[in-house]
Amino acid sequence: MDFRDAPPELLLAVAGAALFFGVVQTLRLAWRSARQRRRIERIREQGAAGEARAEALLRELGYTILGRQVAVSYGVQIDGEPMTVGLRADYLVAYGRRRYVAEVKTGRLAPRIDTPATRRQLLEYRLAFDVDGVLLVDAEARRVRSVVFPLPGAAAREPPGAQLAWFLAAVVAGLVAAMAARSAW
Repeated sequence: MDFRDAPPELLLAVAGAALFFGVVQTLRLAWRSARQRRRIERIREQGAAGEARAEALLRELGYTILGRQVAVSYGVQIDGEPMTVGLRADYLVAYGRRRYVAEVKTGRLAPRIDTPATRRQLLEYRLAFDVDGVLLVDAEARRVRSVVFPLPGAAAREPPGAQLAWFLAAVVAGLVAAMAARSAW
């Protein structure tokens, strides 16, 4: 049977069904897209609120905010070809003479060091930024954690003056011991 021989009512029904299906599919895709945009916006808002809470918490704990959304880049090689990679950390902070990258996380999984994406991000920050350490800030739990990675040669990167401080402490201890031994004679 040729479609030209079909009754007009059948053609109208098929066209109506196709139109109905097209409208339903368009609405479904638009709703899904709007839902995704709302989800992303909610995550952004949660992150921004978390960063504000984290900054207040860091200040309460005695950290000095040196920078917000601090960008840095470093070089890598891919098959011998140089490539520059850019990063942006939430905060660069100081506590005394030590400087840290502070990364703020919100939600249930992101603030956990056993979350692979978080751990890898912090490790990359530790390698790319010229800092003494990395802080993981759980904005919702109001908790700041210092994360130390077992990097090769990390002992050689003690803060400036650390070896001198140990040497002076040993000299003072030796002098005290000598004075105690002399007075005992």
